[in-house]
Amino acid sequence: MTTREELLERASAMVPALQAGALDTEKRRQPLPENIAALQAAHLIRAAQPERYGGLGLDFDVVFEVAAELGRGCGSTAWCYSIWASHNWLLALFPEAAQDEYWADTPDTLSSTSFNPARSQATAAPGGYRLSGHWDFSSGSDAAAWALLIANGPEGLLMLLLPRPDYTILDTWFVSGLKGTGSKDIVVDDAFVPEHRAVPVKDLREATAPGRKLHDTPNQRIPQQCILPFTLASPIIGMARGAVETFEERLRHGASARESSPLSGVASYHLRLGEAAAEVWAAQAILRQDCQEIMARARRDEQPSIDDRARYRRDQAYVARLSVRAVDRLFEASGGHGLFDANAMQRFHRDAHAAAHHVGIAWDVMAEQYGRIRAGLEPDLRIV
Repeated sequence: MTTREELLERASAMVPALQAGALDTEKRRQPLPENIAALQAAHLIRAAQPERYGGLGLDFDVVFEVAAELGRGCGSTAWCYSIWASHNWLLALFPEAAQDEYWADTPDTLSSTSFNPARSQATAAPGGYRLSGHWDFSSGSDAAAWALLIANGPEGLLMLLLPRPDYTILDTWFVSGLKGTGSKDIVVDDAFVPEHRAVPVKDLREATAPGRKLHDTPNQRIPQQCILPFTLASPIIGMARGAVETFEERLRHGASARESSPLSGVASYHLRLGEAAAEVWAAQAILRQDCQEIMARARRDEQPSIDDRARYRRDQAYVARLSVRAVDRLFEASGGHGLFDANAMQRFHRDAHAAAHHVGIAWDVMAEQYGRIRAGLEPDLRIV
C-alpha cells in the first residue's frame, strides 16, 4: 500500500528536475515527455484511481497536495498533473464498460477535458449519441489518449468520453502564462458516442453517477462541484510556494546593484516575504481544512448543504486569490533581474495569473454566489 506521505515524497523528489526543465517546457508548449514518464513511474497520476484498475485508491484530495508540491518546480507540469489525475477520479464515476475501455491497455491512461458546452451538440442516436462541436482550453491534450467533453444533450448537459481517433486537436495555444500546458482546442465532427460513455452532468453534481455503485468508496460520494475546482487552485499554491523559495534564495545570496550591500538586510523585503509566506500558508490551510471536511462527509455518506457547497466554491477561488497575491507581492520586489526568462520568478508570476483566470475559480463569481445564498436568495445551481 502506497501512503499519502510516500506520494508527497516522490513529488518533492521531482521538483529539481521540473525546475531545470521549466524553460524547455515553455518552449515546447506542453509537458516534457520525461516529466510525464516520471509522473507515471512514481504512480502520482494513479493516486485517486480505483484499485480495481491499477490505481492507489487514496482519498482524492491527495492529488491537490501533490499538485501543490510539483508547482514549486514547474507550474505548467503541476497544472497538467492535477488535471490528468483528477480526470482519473472522474472516470471512476462512469459506467463499468467505459472504465474497462479506458484502462484496457494501461493503468497510466491520460485524458484531457473541456467543460464549455457553448459550441457543442449531442443528439440521440441508436445506442448512444452523435456528437459535434468545438471546445477550447483542453490542458494536456497532446499526451492524452482520451477526451472528456461536456456537451448540450437532448435532456441537459452530458459529459462524454471520446478516444483519440474521434477528435482533432487544433494548436491554438499561444499565450502569456501556463505556456507549457498545451491547452489546445478540440474539434469533433459527428462522432458516435455509445451510451455507456456518457454521464448526465447533474448526476456528477449530485454524486449519483453510475460509478458510485461499482466502487462505493468515499471518492465516489462527493458532489463534483464541491471538490473538483481544487484541481485548479492547488497548482497555484505550488507556484506561490515556488515564488517564496525563489525570493528567499535571492535574499540570502543577492546584493544591491546600487550599493553592493546584501539584500538579506533590507527590511522591506523581510516584510514582503513574511506576508507572502503567511498568505501561502493560509491558502494551503484552507484547502486542507475544506478537503478534510469534504472527505469526512463522504465517509459518513452525508451530502453537503447548499451553504456548505457555496462555501467550498468561495474557498476554491479564495485559495487562488491568496496565492496570486503572494506571488505579486514578491514579484514587485524582484527588480529587473526578475524579468529574465532564466529567472523562475517571472514564470511563477505569469503562470499564477494565467491559472487564476480560469472561470472555475473566478473570485467575483464565487464570492457573489456565496453572498447571495447567505442573504437568503436562490442559488445558481450551475455553480454550486
